[in-house]
Amino acid sequence: MKPRLRAWLLRLLAGLLLLPALVIAAGQLGALGGTPPTDLGVKNGRLKPPSATPNSVTSQAALWPDHPQAARAAIEPLRYRGDGPAALRTVATILRGMERTTVVTEQPGYLYAQARTRLLRFTDDVEFSLDEAAGVIHVRSASRIGHGDRGVNRARVEAIRSAFMASPAGLPGVAGAAR
Repeated sequence: MKPRLRAWLLRLLAGLLLLPALVIAAGQLGALGGTPPTDLGVKNGRLKPPSATPNSVTSQAALWPDHPQAARAAIEPLRYRGDGPAALRTVATILRGMERTTVVTEQPGYLYAQARTRLLRFTDDVEFSLDEAAGVIHVRSASRIGHGDRGVNRARVEAIRSAFMASPAGLPGVAGAAR
């Protein structure tokens, strides 16, 4: 092999090995976490609509029937029995027990948490809104950056649902996601 070709191949190989290490280091240093949204919360009884890209789920997707991601983002709310505020506290307890998840805001009728991925530390925003009249806790989980989420937000909500249904507050027999 010619020395110039060998040197070029070695540089290419070094670059291919270095790039993933740099991306992982950037993630570990928080460069891929994104900026916290300023428009979260409940406004007029609604959580924020689905993201414009396929990286969110919300139990209120039907409120935006013309939204391009409404059908893909649709997921069932958490149904509870008994005391609504106690059910929301159960959700907060579940979140506190999840790895890399931090409860940021816990107010009457509203709960907000941030969840980070293990390796690159992408941050997802997870919100819950108590609707006592309907006997449900609405949920929205969305990635801050990126186009898709590889189903991470849906899987997270379904894991929360499973833990919630196993608790005394959960209403059995109504688990499952709408699509």
